[in-house]
Amino acid sequence: MALTEHKKALIEKIGIFYEKLGMQPAAGRIMGLMFVADRPELTFDEIRETLNISKSATSTALNLLIETGPVEYITFAGDRKRYFKLKTSNWRDSLAQRFNNIINFKSLLIEVLEARSDKATEFNSCLTEFIDFLEYLQHELPLLLKKWEESRK
Repeated sequence: MALTEHKKALIEKIGIFYEKLGMQPAAGRIMGLMFVADRPELTFDEIRETLNISKSATSTALNLLIETGPVEYITFAGDRKRYFKLKTSNWRDSLAQRFNNIINFKSLLIEVLEARSDKATEFNSCLTEFIDFLEYLQHELPLLLKKWEESRK
């Protein structure tokens, strides 16, 4: 698959973005390729050859992306290959899951705060402030999504 220099640079930028979020380098670049590719579905070999990564790295990264949710694969009748694509249609579900993760993390931090002694007052104060902010997000993020959806009608 031929890519322009601009698309190659975008793949790299997207890959670095995902690396900073804790993703493996190969997985981040696969995400980048899937965003910029002209076709929405790519085969294993197209991904591997275009990014010039090993079969093992490609396989590991694709399995991670499928397991964590941003990528899925499809097949076509009469074709034994799997075609990998971004799950762009379920972004609302993905966002809702992230909201739930925030809520769950807030609950864990509340437990942590309750288990801590009162000796580290500055740390505990910062933790309390962070919990308060997460509570604010818990309330505001769904409202923001709803407001956005209403503005699109």
